[in-house]
Parts: sequence; structure tokens; C-alpha cells
Amino acid sequence: MVKSYFKLLRTSQWIKNTFIFVPLIFSKHLFDYNFFKIVLLGFIAFSLLTSIVYIFNDLIDIESDKLHPVKKFRPITSGKISKKNATITAIIIALILSAMLPLFNIEFDLVLLSYLILNLFYSLIFKYIVLLDIFSIATGFMLRVIAGAYIIDIYISSWLILTTMFISLFLAIMKRQSELKLLEQEQDKNSTRHVLSSYSLEFTNQMATITASGVIICYALYSVAQRTISIFKTEDLIYTTPFVVFGIFRYMYLVYIGKKGENTTEIMLSDIPMIINFFLYLIITILIIY
Repeated sequence: MVKSYFKLLRTSQWIKNTFIFVPLIFSKHLFDYNFFKIVLLGFIAFSLLTSIVYIFNDLIDIESDKLHPVKKFRPITSGKISKKNATITAIIIALILSAMLPLFNIEFDLVLLSYLILNLFYSLIFKYIVLLDIFSIATGFMLRVIAGAYIIDIYISSWLILTTMFISLFLAIMKRQSELKLLEQEQDKNSTRHVLSSYSLEFTNQMATITASGVIICYALYSVAQRTISIFKTEDLIYTTPFVVFGIFRYMYLVYIGKKGENTTEIMLSDIPMIINFFLYLIITILIIY
């Protein structure tokens, strides 16, 4: 039962909320205790909020999830957790989150509210509208980065925002692409996710290529931007670009060749080359910046 509640809260998906640490790292405050502490609390708050959103989404998607080959095993859909208990859990988490809000500045709280409103609209409307669904997912990632900047009151580079936008779109598109592959044998794509009927493998492939290029180009330009060089007092950040390129290519390989991609977190936590590449990127970036 405990395991079922962890699945209900999607604790494995909390890794996505680490985007909130991006401004902290690139603002040169990673090793400042006060800055790190408030961002860590912000990460916990965002994680609680995303769990509420996941529970809400699962509650309204019960019938369609029953037809999905993977989602039918989710706690609410499979009957391991009742709708009443799931609702009570969401309320308890909401109360805990509300008690944490005074710890943060108003800007961060407004981003949390924006994320909640965005996902309510996504669950009820946006996920049924082609393109708007993936842009909604991408906006969620961007809000995490913006929240990370607001919570410590620092400026974040426009290039970094653009990089976040493209990588968020890339991940959302690759998720749709993998869902299409998973359901390509199904007679009716509408049976699990209505919006899939508006996509095709060729279309998602083209969008993935564009967004992957956007990630690489924007990050490369960020690493050599005059403001970046001025802040970090070095041009060496350009040497972290190969790790970004490898990460994008590796992810595409796992989706196209390895037949993965529907669960972004599973890829990031289970693929050894991806894990090694991420930590090498993180270590080298920190050494260059600090």
C-alpha cells in the first residue's frame, strides 16, 4: 500500500523539478547555504504541487487510462487506491503546501499558482488540442526554471530560457512520438489519448529534429554570449556543449532505436550512458563556473 501511494504521488517524477536548481547553479550561488536552502524548500514545494496535479489528472482520466497498456496499472485506475482516499491525500498535501507558502517571496508563490492553473487547464482542455498540449508541458518546465530565478531574486539569461523552452518541447514531442509507436498497432488512437489522432510519426519526427537543433544552438550561443563570458570570467563553458549534444542524441537513440521515451524519468534514471553524461556535464560545469 505504501508503494502504491508513492506511485500515486509520482515521486519518481520529482526529478523534473530539479530544473528549479538551474538558476542557482548558473548564478554562482550553489555553495551559498542560504540560497541553497531556500531553493531546496522550493523544490519540495514544487514537488508537492506536481503530486497534487498528478492525482487530479489521474482522477479525471480513470476511464481512458483503463484502456492504456501501461497506465491501467496506476493506483487509482487499478483500484489499489480508492478515489476517496486519493482525494483526501491531495487535500492533505495541499494543506502542507499552503503552510509552506509564507516561506517564499510573492513571485515564487505566483509561479506556483500559475503552474497549478496551467495544469488544471491542461488536464481539462489543453491536452485534447493538438500542439497546445506539448506547449503546455513545455511551459511547465519553463515555469520551474523561472521559479528557481524568482525564489533567489536573480536575473536569468534569455538564452537559458530559450534552451529550457526547446528542451522542454523536445521532451514533450518525444513523449508523443513514443506514445504513437506504442499504439501504432491499435485500431483507434482515441481510445487512450484523443490528441494522438492529430499526430503522426512523420510529424513528430520533424518537430523533434527542429527542437533538438534549437536546444543545441541556444545552449551553444548561451555558452559564448558576451554576458555569460563577462559573468563567469571565462570562455570555457563552450566545452560543456558536447555533453548537451550527446544527451540529446542519446535520448533520440533510446526513443527511436530502444523503443523507450513515454516515461522521461525512467530513461534518465535507468540508462547508464545518460547518467554518466549528466554527471560529467554537471561536474565540469560546476568546475568551470566556480
